[in-house]
Amino acid sequence: MGNSLKAIVAFVPSDECQKYLLEDLEEMPVDKMVDLSSRQLRRLPLHICSFRELVKLYLSDNNLNHLPPELEQLQNLQILALDFNNFKALPLVVCTLKQLCILYLGNNKLCSLPLELRLLQNLKTLWIESNCLQCLPEVVCELRLLKTLHAGSNALRTLPTQLRRLQELRTIWLSGNLLSEFPTVLLDMPFLEVIDVDRNSIRFFPSLAHLPGLKLVIYDHNPCRNAPKVARGVRRVGRWSEESPEPRKRSGAVIEIRLDERPSSPPVIKPEPE
Repeated sequence: MGNSLKAIVAFVPSDECQKYLLEDLEEMPVDKMVDLSSRQLRRLPLHICSFRELVKLYLSDNNLNHLPPELEQLQNLQILALDFNNFKALPLVVCTLKQLCILYLGNNKLCSLPLELRLLQNLKTLWIESNCLQCLPEVVCELRLLKTLHAGSNALRTLPTQLRRLQELRTIWLSGNLLSEFPTVLLDMPFLEVIDVDRNSIRFFPSLAHLPGLKLVIYDHNPCRNAPKVARGVRRVGRWSEESPEPRKRSGAVIEIRLDERPSSPPVIKPEPE
């Protein structure tokens, strides 16, 4: 089916037309995964909610702005991708899916997250990049198993001090925000392995040499006067990333990144739950 025809059919709300967009999806696949990305969907077909053993559901790059309450039936769901849609608020039914490990919410229109998000206590990966967040919702700090947080390309100016509660957090991506100072809460998180504050407005970096778990810090494209000091073996990406007696007049060499978890939008391959 051509994309132009899909786009036309998507405007027709009848069950027959919405089913047509699903092509031959009548029964749950053997691999317990349904990928409905880029189908021009305006609503989730209800019969998908009858696949109660479903583990992975990809709804990326559609025209969704709500989800049916019947989604609650998918209590085995571990991965849910809602990125690149039109959500202005996270549907509360998502917060009933307590086995979720990975949740993609990037590239929507979210200005906040509901308090009910705290019910997702198995969540390990949360992508909320490219939304309308002016502050990091404090409810994120209650996701005690969270390991990866991607909150880039929002309008964040600070981070809540409660973030230090996330002792399982290893990777935090904050690129493309409005940070004018390096978030001091990160200095109290010795377990962090990757810190990305690329493309912010940070003018001075404190020493990060005391963070024993740190492996990579990305601080490029900031109007900084110094490079952050780090412990031996920690990789830096940014100006003056190689030690020199004084700041260079030109931007320094960029170190090649070979970590698989360096994000892109949209992700080419989305990670599996651990």
